[in-house]
Amino acid sequence: MLRGETSKDPSLEFESACFAAGVPLVIGVDEVGRGAVAGPVAVGVHAVVAGTCTFPEGLRDSKLLSEKRREALAPLVAEWGAGAVGYATAVEIDARGIIWALGEAGRRALLTLHQSGVAVRQSLVLVDGAHDWLSPALRTPLNVRTRVGADRNCASVAAASVRAKVDRDAVMREAHLMHPHYGWASNKGYGAQAHYAGITAHGLTDFHRRSWIH
Repeated sequence: MLRGETSKDPSLEFESACFAAGVPLVIGVDEVGRGAVAGPVAVGVHAVVAGTCTFPEGLRDSKLLSEKRREALAPLVAEWGAGAVGYATAVEIDARGIIWALGEAGRRALLTLHQSGVAVRQSLVLVDGAHDWLSPALRTPLNVRTRVGADRNCASVAAASVRAKVDRDAVMREAHLMHPHYGWASNKGYGAQAHYAGITAHGLTDFHRRSWIH
């Protein structure tokens, strides 16, 4: 099902204003896994084209949704528009830092979107938050804008959030099968008690951000 742009939290108000100003495409951007101590950081991107006035019913920032609800929404988001998820690994985070990793993961996601035929260079790229960590990583400058609360208020960014969260959760569930001692199937690499107990008993893996663990 689809809901109209007049719906609350999120809406297409920002995207529609961009379209009215002549922007043909808005690409929402959001990150997942920034604060984890194991696993990659993921950046989701989702493209909304001019003229779009509806979005999947129940779409919200991934942090406001249960895992079951996110998994149910993911195929609806995929049907709604083009998108991608980019990653930077724990090894890269240790070597270059989390801000570099965010930018590189975002660049990789946008490159995938570009390679799928989306006109990324003609878009307005909307990054959740106040800090533009994306632009320094780009090889070609893009029209990047930041917006605090965009993950909750803008449907394009909420969709990017769901894409990133569902994809990264799947990565961590797969990693759990290889390293079952850390509870990643449930904690997804964040610093839960069971995760730290696993580190104490079994040490660190290549999935761990070693510089983050003391």
